[in-house]
Amino acid sequence: MKNKNKYLDNKEYWKGWFYKKVTRSAAVTMLLVSMLLFSACGQEEAAQTAAPDGGEKLSVVTTIFPPYDFVSKIGGEYVEVTMLLKPGMESHSYEPTPRDIISITESDLFLYAGGESDVWVEELLLGNDEEVQAFSMLDWVDPLEEETSAGMLVRGHDHDHEEGDHEGHDHEGEVVHLDETEYDEHTWTSPKNAKILVDHICEEMIKLDPERENIYRENAEKYEKELEALDQEFEKAVSEGKRSTLVFGDRFPFLYFTKTYGLTFEAAFPGCSSETEPSAATIAYLIDKVKEEKIPVILYPELSNHRIADAIAEATGAKTAMFHSCHTLTKEELERGEDYISLMRQNLEVLKEALN
Repeated sequence: MKNKNKYLDNKEYWKGWFYKKVTRSAAVTMLLVSMLLFSACGQEEAAQTAAPDGGEKLSVVTTIFPPYDFVSKIGGEYVEVTMLLKPGMESHSYEPTPRDIISITESDLFLYAGGESDVWVEELLLGNDEEVQAFSMLDWVDPLEEETSAGMLVRGHDHDHEEGDHEGHDHEGEVVHLDETEYDEHTWTSPKNAKILVDHICEEMIKLDPERENIYRENAEKYEKELEALDQEFEKAVSEGKRSTLVFGDRFPFLYFTKTYGLTFEAAFPGCSSETEPSAATIAYLIDKVKEEKIPVILYPELSNHRIADAIAEATGAKTAMFHSCHTLTKEELERGEDYISLMRQNLEVLKEALN
């Protein structure tokens, strides 16, 4: 495995990086920098738990849950996998801690979603790209440009851009592309894409740990068969459905899912939106759409307060249900042992009700 702690050779880069990213007092900033640069100094490196074959485990760090789960399924007891996004944490407001940076730079493999919410990763890797084997999942699939649906509230966009990048108006009444070319990062919401991601992850793990190729490949092939079965069940549910439109009373991080299965969507906000209060026009549009198409279920993603979905349901007589993007898990879901397959199977049951 890789030689650890080489990141300490690049102290000036990390000082500058944290100076820009940390927006607290100067004292706190210096404390964080000191934690990063010197926490490992003068201490022996902690011994990793040995793998079943007595060798060292492959060390993998992921930002979010899907690659964490995929690596766990491929590597089993032969990998030490760490997920940076804590259970219940909002992914789009996440910023790395000094401990997170250390975990990344000491890992054998680092996997992240890509897209606008992971801009910090690109900044980090600029100063340490020879030390970290890092991959964006967005680079492994055919990326889809973010879209808005009719009635969706979009004020320019919600990521950080220079002033003037967007016109700053609301798009209502038509499907449009955002002002700049930005890509939906929620690639894994399509089981077909999940299979592609598993295949790429497996290959990268084999490159780093070729002696366990047979183990990784066998596990990956077994898992991909589960994903194929899941994909076929979604296709069957859609083909047997009475309608083809899903309505989300919140963010919409399911573009890859709906494109894969030929579904259309209506939603209050795009997938990476920071908006929490829709316009009156947006609510009215969604209510009219639900009544017009007799939509039986209003959906919302995990961690949503589902107030918008509840309001639409109250006005239309529809039900509400969670449709899990698998981006992050709650503490309870993690403790129950939920994984990508189990969460997507819950979605499958919700989908059957929503389309009939």
